[in-house]
Amino acid sequence: MALKKLKPVTPGTRHRLAPSFEDVTAAKPEKSLVVTRKKTGGRNNVGKMTMRYIGGGHKQKLRVIDFKRDKAGVPATVKSIEYDPTRSARVALLYYVDGEKSYIIAPNGLKVGQQVNAGADVAPEIGNALPLAKIPLGTIVHNVELKPGKGGAIARSAGSFVQLLARENGLATLKMPSGEMRNVLEVCMATVGAVSNADHMNESTGKAGRSRWKGVRPRNRGVSMNPVDHPMGGGEGRASGGHPRSRKGLYAKGKKTRHPKKYSDRLIISRRKK
Repeated sequence: MALKKLKPVTPGTRHRLAPSFEDVTAAKPEKSLVVTRKKTGGRNNVGKMTMRYIGGGHKQKLRVIDFKRDKAGVPATVKSIEYDPTRSARVALLYYVDGEKSYIIAPNGLKVGQQVNAGADVAPEIGNALPLAKIPLGTIVHNVELKPGKGGAIARSAGSFVQLLARENGLATLKMPSGEMRNVLEVCMATVGAVSNADHMNESTGKAGRSRWKGVRPRNRGVSMNPVDHPMGGGEGRASGGHPRSRKGLYAKGKKTRHPKKYSDRLIISRRKK
């Protein structure tokens, strides 16, 4: 997956770094696996704006992704690698031998025509889903479950991955994308490989209109507002605004928001580096 630099024929293309889509092999999604995404415009059920800076945007279809990979022992063939407008990673369309179809998050290196499988006895190869107990130590994995049978929750965005470091007493030690080290039950499923489209982080929008197509409206800074609108607003000239905080006065940098007695604290070996 690479990025393409556009010829600067307009101000919008001058700084644009666009995805090349060379890895995408199908133009239209599988009809039976898409549902319409309803836009809210940031309004609740009575029409009140509860989230600012949301509105407009192109109509999108949600791809129904199989995060559980619970069809054990049923091989599937990769029919296509597709673009998904609602996520940063590519998705892969699978055709199972029993006739079922499903989407999975496409790992880096997955090719059309390749066979993938899931279960405790399959080989730890790209695209295969196994319990952490059956994956060799040091392997790069993604779409990792936190609770058995609930479906993958960790490392699902473009380019992300988790490394399996150790196993002991029914627990597997994982190095998370943030650098945090934590334990997960070794019966949890994970898919071998890193998530595709790693260059997503290097994309450059190029112009404000492209954000509008995504449903993102302009967002102005707190220091540019009046005191009635934001704690950091007001002042003569360009005042700094004091300590960064939210519109409701909550500190934006440095304040700990994690619950001091969270149930998963005992599973975390070392926190992410600040």
